[in-house]
Amino acid sequence: MKMKKIACVFVLCLVFVATLSLAQSQEVEPIEFRKLSDRLYQVVGGRGANGGAFIGDEGVLVIEAKMDKSSVDQIIAGVKRLTDKPIQYLIDTHSDGDHVTGNQYFPGGTVIIAHENCRKEFFHKLRDGTESPWNDPKMAPFLPSVTYRDQMNLYLGSAKVELWYFGVGHTTGDTVVYFPEEKTAFIGDQIFLTRVQLIHSYKGGNSFGHVRNLTKMLATLDAERFCSGHSEVTDRVGIQAQIDQMKARQQKVRGLIEAGKTLEQVQAEFEEDEARLVESIFSEIKASNRDL
Repeated sequence: MKMKKIACVFVLCLVFVATLSLAQSQEVEPIEFRKLSDRLYQVVGGRGANGGAFIGDEGVLVIEAKMDKSSVDQIIAGVKRLTDKPIQYLIDTHSDGDHVTGNQYFPGGTVIIAHENCRKEFFHKLRDGTESPWNDPKMAPFLPSVTYRDQMNLYLGSAKVELWYFGVGHTTGDTVVYFPEEKTAFIGDQIFLTRVQLIHSYKGGNSFGHVRNLTKMLATLDAERFCSGHSEVTDRVGIQAQIDQMKARQQKVRGLIEAGKTLEQVQAEFEEDEARLVESIFSEIKASNRDL
């Protein structure tokens, strides 16, 4: 009996240690404002994608809304530590949940801005086919209330902020937020440096559009620094490397298709974590061939 009790205590200890380790592994890093200039910051940590904050003459512009109230509360508190100016604008670079779920927790009166296609994608079914939570009428106040088509300028007093749409890529409604004086662009999920690039085909995203998108961005903007949703800050060389890498994948997939390979056979020629992207490229090439 005594040995059974000891064994039971031992098992309980193992469960406790495992539970504690799991909880620690799931801990979320606190929100951090990384200074890029006297008025521009990259916002990292919390639950959700990296974003930004810009302090204008009369108010503050925030890029990306994170995923939960705790993260947004930290953003609001962080802004208050930097300035007594109110948050005026929130920009959603695209409609993924880790960028927009927190819209509902920003202060009343915050103007939410996105590309017109991005707003439409709020209502798109989720990847698993379930209905979007944004179809609930109660969520209407937290949708983008201002949209644009090709390019839009915001003026926060004397400071100019440019919003650019370069076409279909990661989704159909990705916004680049450019700060010309800082030569810094916030580009959402249009680049991943430490993982395979995501192309949301179920939302109409397109890998060939992605290449055109980034190429046009480099040709249009005099940016030297690019901040993304899930990677460290990069430069023009980093963006070009992403373009070249995507082109190489596309060329390889095309060659395998011309050799008569099936999707499964094509995917077998790539790393396991590339499977979803390769499927997108495969489908795009097949559709293009049918259209010829």
